[in-house]
Amino acid sequence: MKFFDFSNLRGDILGGITAGVVALPLALAFGEASGAGPIAGLYGAIITGFFASLFGGTGAQVTGPTGPMVVVFAGLFASMSGSLELIFASVVLAGLIQIGFSFMKLGQYIKLVPYPVISGFMSGIGVIIILLQLSRLFGHAPDGGGTISALEAIPGAIADPNTYAFGLGALTLAMVFFWPKALSKFIPGALGALIIGTLLSLYLPTAVPILGDIPTGLPEFVIPKFSEDTLLIVVEAAFVLAILGAIDSLLTSLVADNVTRTRHDSNKELFGQGVGNAIAGLFGAIPGAGATMRTMVNIKSGGKTKISGMTHGLLLLSVVLALGPYAAHIPHAVLAGILVKVGYDIIDFQYLKRAHKGPRWDLILMILVLGLTVFADLITAVIVGVVLAALAFVKQMADEQMKDFEATKPQILNAAEKKILDAAQGKITYFNLSGPLSFGAAADLAHRARAKSKGDTSAIILDFVGVPHVDVSAAKAIESVISDAQYSGLDVYTVGMNKKVADTLKGLSGSALFKDKNNFDNRTKALEAAEKSLSPKKAPAKKKKAKAKVKPKKKK
Repeated sequence: MKFFDFSNLRGDILGGITAGVVALPLALAFGEASGAGPIAGLYGAIITGFFASLFGGTGAQVTGPTGPMVVVFAGLFASMSGSLELIFASVVLAGLIQIGFSFMKLGQYIKLVPYPVISGFMSGIGVIIILLQLSRLFGHAPDGGGTISALEAIPGAIADPNTYAFGLGALTLAMVFFWPKALSKFIPGALGALIIGTLLSLYLPTAVPILGDIPTGLPEFVIPKFSEDTLLIVVEAAFVLAILGAIDSLLTSLVADNVTRTRHDSNKELFGQGVGNAIAGLFGAIPGAGATMRTMVNIKSGGKTKISGMTHGLLLLSVVLALGPYAAHIPHAVLAGILVKVGYDIIDFQYLKRAHKGPRWDLILMILVLGLTVFADLITAVIVGVVLAALAFVKQMADEQMKDFEATKPQILNAAEKKILDAAQGKITYFNLSGPLSFGAAADLAHRARAKSKGDTSAIILDFVGVPHVDVSAAKAIESVISDAQYSGLDVYTVGMNKKVADTLKGLSGSALFKDKNNFDNRTKALEAAEKSLSPKKAPAKKKKAKAKVKPKKKK
């Protein structure tokens, strides 16, 4: 594979420029919120955006400061009393830990996130973007940075709009939604709307809210320092930042894959993120992660390869060094219109339209993750979604295993084996243990076996032919089944137990429960042995008592 792919150069440059313009106010805001200052936010976006794209494994990924990362960093900044050497030592160490994650190949586990969780996460991001921008469309801004503050600001913004700002916002929305496809080949709708909206704002009779002064200047090199007393807090903060950044970035990679129909390299992406954050810490910049919104802006504007993310970083650098006075005139309402379109595009309407035709639980899970993403935070939403999806899957597999387990005459039995079971008239109970027995199935295994073994049952057969392995929970459940049966005087026969399963069961339960003479290679032999055990044993012949001879009476 080529390190750089120039086949989509125009789209990558336009996508990177658009993403950079959108990232500009966010980087400034995140820097201010972190406590390190707006310039730290800008350089966080520049450094992590450039180096994470250069060395990362997701082509269209745009990296920069994100909400979850800034929240953790702000807490770190406050806990360390603004000591820059300690704070940025944690950032550098977090980057090195992420590089370590890449060499340990931990990135592959993030790929296990199911689609309803990704869909809910994506749609939640879209809703957040729209809510945060609605009041700005009317020339106002939320008092706080959260979703609740944005919701509370909307009624007041609608009741008292800035007419010119709203006009610019409405015009921007019209352009991004209805931009001619013929023109989009040369310039994306978002960039066209940005340029036209900004130029129009210069000639309005009344001022509208704009970005304002952009900080300029080169960053200073920060030498990370920590002492024996502060080592623990630095390492702890670094681990939190590293893990949070890894999850945040790889989830964004999954979202990018879903949109672009590509496949990212998780471990390579972790390496790129680690390099970006380690360098950012050395220059007093706040840490970053894969930014879903900016990544989607990049993709929708034509970006596909790492060149787009690098362009995004270079654009922000040029703004800091030279173009600050020009970028300062961009109206908030124009950016808001662009972002509303981005949010709309992110919402998974395609799945929502067809979700009622699929499993109801998947729809509930998607909506739950969406709600948590909007009203809690992204990481909580994904963790809850993955845990619930995993539990639902375990329950589903356990139910399927129990169906086979309770089947008295499953399809796998041949005619001769069914005949033996029929002739036994319920005195032989057959249990089919299918698939890798897990803790989900173990919960009901012993209980259902006891229920099925009541009545005239004299022997039970446990079929392990379809069981490649068992976990501890399943092993203890099988132990309960066998010990209960033996306690009740029932004969227990096992079929097709492989060495791995046998060693696990005997190791955890002891060899006394498992009699080798009762373990068979196939079902027919086990059924025949059980049938023989039912044959009535001949009672020992009783000795006949000799009849007492009665002497005839003598005649008188």
